[in-house]
Amino acid sequence: MTFFGQELSSLEWWELSSYVVTVIALPWAVALFWFEQRRERQTEEEEIYQRLSDEYADFLKILLDNADLRLITGDIADEALTPEQSERKKIILDLLISLFERAFILVYEDDMDAQQKRLWASWADYIDFWCRRPDFRTAAPTLLQGEDPDFGRYIRDVMTKYETLQSGAA
Repeated sequence: MTFFGQELSSLEWWELSSYVVTVIALPWAVALFWFEQRRERQTEEEEIYQRLSDEYADFLKILLDNADLRLITGDIADEALTPEQSERKKIILDLLISLFERAFILVYEDDMDAQQKRLWASWADYIDFWCRRPDFRTAAPTLLQGEDPDFGRYIRDVMTKYETLQSGAA
């Protein structure tokens, strides 16, 4: 075989081929593998986010089915609820804490890249909405028992922010 006018023996041809693989094909294959892994990871994160969003939408349907509790508007004091309403409210808030914990474990990281921050932002908004509510903050310590410690710390930090804001506004 000839290569740039040089006659190469079979051994030299195989040696040259191995250099081409080592210098060009192997780094290209590694880069392609890394890119595919990164794309798969991003797709998995988006699928997780979508499943969690669907679960939150289902949770909102539960709130709609229990509109008498006024959990979105917060117009009813806990003392004004019947025992059955209080029980439903506790169960609904327990479902909410479980959903938030699942989102926290699956999406939240201390050191998030831009994509992860984007996916976490709506969950942070949901958590903020509920932590602003005094009735949620009152129920949370009991609901957080046995939950992931990092999640519990995160929720308590958010609640503290709103307790501080409300006590400063009073």
